[in-house]
Amino acid sequence: MTESTLKPLKWQAEPGIGYTVQRRPDGGMHYVFTDVNEKTLRHWREFALQHLLDSDRLTRNLYDLRAVQKLPPQAIQVALELNTDPAARNIRLAVVVENEDVRRAIEEIEALTVPAGVELGIFTDIDQAEAWLSRPLTQLI
Repeated sequence: MTESTLKPLKWQAEPGIGYTVQRRPDGGMHYVFTDVNEKTLRHWREFALQHLLDSDRLTRNLYDLRAVQKLPPQAIQVALELNTDPAARNIRLAVVVENEDVRRAIEEIEALTVPAGVELGIFTDIDQAEAWLSRPLTQLI
């Protein structure tokens, strides 16, 4: 995908949010979370919903949660809301974790995500996550 065909990111940093996001060369997004406080979750939810609103292609997203030690229940609820949005069927999502608590929380999200929602993979190695994301995309429903 060339830079001219990439959708605009429409992301603005704000004081107190614990994540950054960049456009991936394949058109998806690369999120790096360092904190999952309430302000971060609100900002992420609004940003993600805005992008789902005009989702028009199969997308590969990478979430790097290696700096996160624990996911609070509110983060799980926001993730479930986003994963069950009808536009999420167009997303392959690799999540990179560093500890078992976060892995278990992501597994819970995966188990509670409705079929035909986001395609989710959990990894401890970012290179393995990238390899999984690079597989050919297929429509999930």
